[in-house]
Amino acid sequence: MSELILASASPRRKELLTQIGLQFKIVVSEAEEVIEKGNTVENAVKKLAYDKANWVAKKYPSKVVLGADTVVVSGSQIMGKPQNDWEAYKMLRALSGTKHKVLTGVAVICKEKGKVIVDHSITDVFFKKLSEEEIHGYIATGEPFDKAGGYGIQGIGSCLVEKIHGCYFNVVGLPIHLVVEILKEFGIKVLGR
Repeated sequence: MSELILASASPRRKELLTQIGLQFKIVVSEAEEVIEKGNTVENAVKKLAYDKANWVAKKYPSKVVLGADTVVVSGSQIMGKPQNDWEAYKMLRALSGTKHKVLTGVAVICKEKGKVIVDHSITDVFFKKLSEEEIHGYIATGEPFDKAGGYGIQGIGSCLVEKIHGCYFNVVGLPIHLVVEILKEFGIKVLGR
């Protein structure tokens, strides 16, 4: 079985892979996260995931490297991680009472095998109408600051979400079903060993 490397510092991605019984090493990618103008969001998240995985794969060519990138899209606006209270407020106010999309690009690379698979997952998330008190209360928890769109569905942010259509784990940051299917192509199986 090939050794797996997760090219991410995300505690959520680490937790999800651990929950499904995978053994892996973490090597944080230092690839620049730049969304090129004129690119579709789907292609942008796939490119970001590829860039992260490729940065690590160059250093570990015999390993299977998994990279991922998640963005929140409201209308035509791509929302990254808020840097301060004001940015978190603006994001949560924009998401209040609306539907938005969460996209995660996934890339798995093994340089030695000359194999690359890149794909993405999309989930529709419907937010309830938020009061000013709820927005400020949520920001005060500190949870919004390391999450795309300024919320985490797996934490206190679950109180903001009315419903979703699509993969829950995609919203957390790693579409597990997609990842498992891709890893199978590299000889890494979760079930049926």
